[in-house]
Amino acid sequence: MKVLFVAGFGPIVSDMPANRAFYQDTLGLPLEGDDTYLSTQALDGVKHFALWPLAGAAQSCFGTDTWPDDLPTPRTWIEFDVEDVAAATKELEERGYRVLLAAKLEPWGQTVTRLLGPDGSLVGITFTPHLRQEHADEANG
Repeated sequence: MKVLFVAGFGPIVSDMPANRAFYQDTLGLPLEGDDTYLSTQALDGVKHFALWPLAGAAQSCFGTDTWPDDLPTPRTWIEFDVEDVAAATKELEERGYRVLLAAKLEPWGQTVTRLLGPDGSLVGITFTPHLRQEHADEANG
């Protein structure tokens, strides 16, 4: 598997108003959106930073607003854009990792496989077309 870049990162939050107050109001991050998902692509050092409610993470992985009781509850999420999501998914499964979601095409055009990392972080293995264009533009100067 070849990771090209970190596509996104952020906390998984249970109290969006408190987290909005901290990240947006106190730290001054230029977050946009509403209490279902706040994000920015205007923060140096990360292509996409977002506050993601646990219900949204559960919806993405399981199609329900509730995180399953039999899995550790993640507190962070991170996504890595890779050359080939299908091949990376196969490699993860062959290495014994439990894939929660395999190569799902999201409405915004991203293809994502999700699993829990050893520390309980929600890890995405992705193909994110709009970030790849930015990555190519940056690489080409």
